[in-house]
Amino acid sequence: MLEKYDVIIVGGGHAGCEAAYVAANLGSKTLLVTIKKDRIAWCPCNPSIGGLGKGHIVYEIAAFNGLMPKLCSKSHLQARMLNTSKGPAVQGLRVQVDKFKYSKLAQEILSQTKNLEIFQGEVASLLFEKLENKNKVIGIKVASGEEFFAKSVVVTVGTFLNGTVHIGLKNHSSGREGEPAATFLTGSLQEILGIKLGRLKTGTPPRLLKSSLDYSKFDQHESHQLDFLYEFDGVQSEEKVSCFVTATNESTHEIIRSNFARSARFGGAITGIGPRYCPSIEDKVARFPDRKTHHVFVEPEGLESDEVYPAGLSTSLPLDVQIDYIRSIKGFENAEIARAGYAIEYDFLPPTNLKHSLEAKNVENLFFAGQINGTTGYEEAAGQGLVAAINAHLKVNNKDPFILNRNESYIGVMIDDLVTIGIDEPYRMFTSRAERRLLLRQDNTFLRLMPHARDLGLISDEMYEQFLREKNIIQKSVELIKSVNRNDELYKSFFVIEFTDEIKQRAKELLAEKLLQNNLEYQYLLNSRVLLNIHAEIKYEGYLQREVREVEKASRYQSLHIPQNFDYKDLPGLCVELQQKLTKFKPANIAQAQLIPGMTPAAISLLIFQIRICEKIKTNLFY
Repeated sequence: MLEKYDVIIVGGGHAGCEAAYVAANLGSKTLLVTIKKDRIAWCPCNPSIGGLGKGHIVYEIAAFNGLMPKLCSKSHLQARMLNTSKGPAVQGLRVQVDKFKYSKLAQEILSQTKNLEIFQGEVASLLFEKLENKNKVIGIKVASGEEFFAKSVVVTVGTFLNGTVHIGLKNHSSGREGEPAATFLTGSLQEILGIKLGRLKTGTPPRLLKSSLDYSKFDQHESHQLDFLYEFDGVQSEEKVSCFVTATNESTHEIIRSNFARSARFGGAITGIGPRYCPSIEDKVARFPDRKTHHVFVEPEGLESDEVYPAGLSTSLPLDVQIDYIRSIKGFENAEIARAGYAIEYDFLPPTNLKHSLEAKNVENLFFAGQINGTTGYEEAAGQGLVAAINAHLKVNNKDPFILNRNESYIGVMIDDLVTIGIDEPYRMFTSRAERRLLLRQDNTFLRLMPHARDLGLISDEMYEQFLREKNIIQKSVELIKSVNRNDELYKSFFVIEFTDEIKQRAKELLAEKLLQNNLEYQYLLNSRVLLNIHAEIKYEGYLQREVREVEKASRYQSLHIPQNFDYKDLPGLCVELQQKLTKFKPANIAQAQLIPGMTPAAISLLIFQIRICEKIKTNLFY
């Protein structure tokens, strides 16, 4: 009999690597099974991590001392804070990485992680026992015949599950271009789960040779000067490179329009649903016929690679058409395609079949994370891998599941959306999905979540002590700033709308001086992340207090009964769309109403207010 493990991870993508790293660091004897060891944590699409909403997830992984933030720190080529003209709740850090270095670092770290073994092979089936009311997973069998047994299994197969690559009207089986698909596992999953898997689609642009492009015709995007990335105390790579921007034109669009019939997307070869918010170039041309241009971002794939990634040109058109439309773009006139763009279809599990722990509802000890749950993106996958691994470890040790709620984390928002609402297209994280986004800013991530990580055992004593010092200095700083006159330069420097680098530096100097005057010698902790947190606490104090009250009120009224005959048309201020949804779903209480897609905190507050008025009227009439 082969050796038994606590946790087996199926798949070595971003979800699988995060799951393997976390499970092993929690103390579970872990096996990671992947089709190709040298493609662990590969970036098959964008060579970047983070962005709006997505960057919040990476910060949250960092709060649990996860893998993805460490890889970003050591392999990043450029970092930019997006949406800086907006408030702190909707800003997002995006990091350009050297994808070759990123994957190599992941391989090195995982190979040196205690409690973790890596096996190269394709998982063909799950091993399970039939219980009275449900099945129980007990291990896996690989295509070469070996069996591995475990107390918990986490499935993170990405786009490999019955993957089909489309280039024009031609297609072939592939997990991603150049790698085999996992062709056996779908049948086993459908047997053990008792349900039919669905089909989704994504895509990627062609890769171009950097040496064939005319960079003098592009606009340049330089790296921002940041003294922090995602890690709590990480050391950054010193490499800094620029990205560049060009755009399509009417000639580009005409080439694409005239070849719609040869596209897998429009030619009928693809049946899977693609991501609405990451459309192919042919989708953009079809959906926005009045747009004369679409931006194209020219991103390096690695310092030692001659290939670049033209973000915005994802396609399923045939290679000859790709060459034609690429060469119609400014700066790409002599471009050479190193690898064709393609679309890929793959099987997925409707995520409403999962619990909030990411364990299957009807199969014991079986967890799922990543694109198999209907999400798209490295960050969404890694966030799920983190939660699935924690709960797989807890299940092995007969402990209660760990659930992140949507009022404390973006990962909680994502998982709640997936398991309660489900998906009808690949799910991507945005800040707009979080009702309490002012409470879920990037700058306060560690304050929100690091205590959870400490309770789980993922944070060292040294790191937690540093966290407590930082938490203390933030609290003391906010108290000191609030204690001064509103016309004081210290207060005004933190109360500004746009916290520019110049203002930030002056605020730092003034605050350091004030801390020293009060015998608080922690000014060395005043990095930009800490200063941004203090700025938000001062500038948005009233809004933050209101958000906290709203969360507490919603929590108190979760079980508030909604009469079956309640007329939602009588609610002044409630939009017609929500009136129709509430009438259709007929929620029994506030908790159920909150799960309706599109429901807002304002609408919930209005609903609570109206129900309480009705209750008071009925009570008065009764007496």
